[in-house]
Amino acid sequence: MMAVLRQGAFFSNRLIAFAIILTLNFILPRMMPGDPLQAIYGQEALLAMTPQLEAELVARFSLDQSMGQQFAAYILALLSGDLGHSYYYNQEVLAVILDFLPWTLLLTGTALVISTLAGLILGIESGYRRGRGTDKMLLAGLIFLSGFPDFFMGILLLLIFGVVLGMVPLSGALTPYSGLGGLPLALDITHHLLAPLAALVLVRVTSSYLLTRNTMITTLQENFILAARAKGCSEGQIKYRHAGRNSLLPVVTATGLLIPHLITGALFVEIVFSYPGVGWLLYNSLLTRDYPLIQGILLMVTVAVLAANLLVDLLYSKLDPRVSHAH
Repeated sequence: MMAVLRQGAFFSNRLIAFAIILTLNFILPRMMPGDPLQAIYGQEALLAMTPQLEAELVARFSLDQSMGQQFAAYILALLSGDLGHSYYYNQEVLAVILDFLPWTLLLTGTALVISTLAGLILGIESGYRRGRGTDKMLLAGLIFLSGFPDFFMGILLLLIFGVVLGMVPLSGALTPYSGLGGLPLALDITHHLLAPLAALVLVRVTSSYLLTRNTMITTLQENFILAARAKGCSEGQIKYRHAGRNSLLPVVTATGLLIPHLITGALFVEIVFSYPGVGWLLYNSLLTRDYPLIQGILLMVTVAVLAANLLVDLLYSKLDPRVSHAH
């Protein structure tokens, strides 16, 4: 019975958070002074908007009805995938976001995997060699790199490897009008991805590294490590199978907490490299005051963060069953 209650509380907390986000996304534009449609789209858009489109948007948002009816129409629209109409791109917000989303998923997903794996491996090796030269070098170097903001690291890489050395492209996600396909296209995409990916990884790897290193140092002093050595286990088995596996738990948690910061970092990195992802799209929508597009992007990012945290919590309970029984 207690387990069912805990599971119910586990999911209800996230549903409440999601409901609050949806409500705020609905209320905030309507709390602004003036016409709700003007608050949603801005005065500049309304000046150039055709009467037909204006009438369609009023009907879509139910702006001529009560707040309760507007909220019901808003929820129904979201359930059908309708996030609004982007005036700047003259198409549905969801369609615009989906055009840019794959590039952001490629960048942030690859950065998350590489920074986590690199931090885990370097942390295990560093913690196992605590106080030695390798440990001191890794600790000092990675802490130094973590002090750079994402955009500054991106600017440095762009100047050094793009402008000075000419090793990476200065902008974009692929070479325009190249007509490439298959493996050459994949290599071209990878070539454009290298610099923004490196900017995110170099700044983010330190978090996983420090957690893994500290956990390794503590775990290596546990009794089960002494027992493993007494049974004749090799140093490699002790390092990765016994001590390293216990270092996974805080890294999994840190990975979930890293996702919001990674998305924020990707925003600035995409701007620096003119990488056509959701971060660059958000920047462009802010410049053009495309409010429905801004709202849609922020809503999707928030949902992604909540989903990632939920996935991390579920994975954490699988890695350590004691978590699911905690009060």
